[in-house]
Amino acid sequence: QVQLVESGGGLVQAGDSLRLSCVSSGLTFSLYAMGWFRQAPGKEREFVAAITYNARMTNYADSVKGRFTISRDNAKNTVYLQMNSLKPEDTAVYYCASDRTSTYHRLASEYDYWGQGTQVTVSS
Repeated sequence: QVQLVESGGGLVQAGDSLRLSCVSSGLTFSLYAMGWFRQAPGKEREFVAAITYNARMTNYADSVKGRFTISRDNAKNTVYLQMNSLKPEDTAVYYCASDRTSTYHRLASEYDYWGQGTQVTVSS
């Protein structure tokens, strides 16, 4: 059974940083691209960042480019999202997901497994 468990969310002030982690089990983690998505209240889930299976390529939503960094440690079956210069509009539940392939996608439908999410709240 595949499980993805996120952690690291919390309540911070604008300009602060957070690092989210997502630990995978039951999945041959090193074979698959991974992604981070987020969903704010009343909004659709949106793509945030993704990384290929070998970490050689990453991709970001324009809204987070230059502030967020996705990385992974295949030895630890973990993907990270370093979030700097946080803004109130970054407030959302953040989800990690495993892609169906080794190459990342920006569409949620391309991801097979999802975590339960971790809340990030940024106050102004």
